[in-house]
Amino acid sequence: MNANTYKLIALDIDGTILDSKKRLRSRVIQSIHACRQRGAKVVLASARPPRSVRKIHHLLQLDTLSIHYNGALIYDLTSNKTIHHQPLDAAIAKRVIQVARNAYPDCTVSVEILDKWYTDQFNPDLITETGRDFQPDFIGPLDAFLTVPVTKLMLLAEPQHMQLILAAVRRRFKREFAIAISDDHLLQIMHPESCKSTALQQVARIYDIQQSEVVAIGDAPNDAAMIQWAGLGIAMENAWPNVIQRADAITRTNDSDGVAHALNQHVLN
Repeated sequence: MNANTYKLIALDIDGTILDSKKRLRSRVIQSIHACRQRGAKVVLASARPPRSVRKIHHLLQLDTLSIHYNGALIYDLTSNKTIHHQPLDAAIAKRVIQVARNAYPDCTVSVEILDKWYTDQFNPDLITETGRDFQPDFIGPLDAFLTVPVTKLMLLAEPQHMQLILAAVRRRFKREFAIAISDDHLLQIMHPESCKSTALQQVARIYDIQQSEVVAIGDAPNDAAMIQWAGLGIAMENAWPNVIQRADAITRTNDSDGVAHALNQHVLN
């Protein structure tokens, strides 16, 4: 396809536009600005909540919708409005937590409800990227906040224990929810129809952009379906093997300005 026909660029954040030190490199910023000047819409698609994406969205001077919680939430960071929310039933979340803690009693549980973080115990050694910059909004009994549907349930444990939890959860549940994996110490659970690919399709419809006009770039398993759906799916060189297998192209690592290289080659030409 002619490079000028790509109209929507979906970018994962961690491991993709951010380098291994969680920095947004200047060449990446410049290439994203150049794509916007060409008229392309740049959409951030992340497992992160809105509060953790806002600074990056602002730094890139974006005015587009963003995808959060692996697709469970589409949000307008400019107007602070929810565009689409697909939460998981609280009863299912409670059952998952019980199975997880039966497998490993010290499993850390975190719950995101829209843009708020709830937990019954805070473990600074087991946190997400968001947890490095933000504190929980509430720490208390699970029954105090598991009264409404949850946007995302997170189970955290050391990698060797996480395998026990993952096996137990998969053995007990079939298709009652969606599982996303981006780190070996973290299991993310959302509504069964939530994924970055589905959310990206909805954003493309909102902007009246065709599938063939979409570029998606990512590195982790939660990016795989989005990369496969896009008209041009690009995997980072540092991506997980199953993500690389689904991609149309591979770019350099996130420490070597991989996103800038991909956009210059395939979009800006």
